[in-house]
Amino acid sequence: MGSTVNKIEQVERIWDTQERRSLIMDKVLLSPEEVADALGVSRSKVYELLASGRLHSIKIGRCRRIVRSVLLQFVDELQQRA
Repeated sequence: MGSTVNKIEQVERIWDTQERRSLIMDKVLLSPEEVADALGVSRSKVYELLASGRLHSIKIGRCRRIVRSVLLQFVDELQQRA
C-alpha cells in the first residue's frame, strides 16, 4: 500500500511540475524563479547566466524579467551546441 501511495505522490509532483511549466510558458515575461523552474536549474544558476550575459533580461522598476522569446532562443542555442 505504501508503495502505491508513493507512486501516486510522484505522479502528482510530475504533473504539478509539467502544469506549472506549461503555465509559465504562456507568459510573455518570466521571473528568474520561473526561468529556473522551466529550465530545471537553480535560481542561482539563472542569476549566474544573467550576470555572465549568456541570458539577457530587462528591468521593470526593481523587477528583473526575461522575455520568453529570449529564453527560447537561449535554449535553441544550447541545442545547437550539443
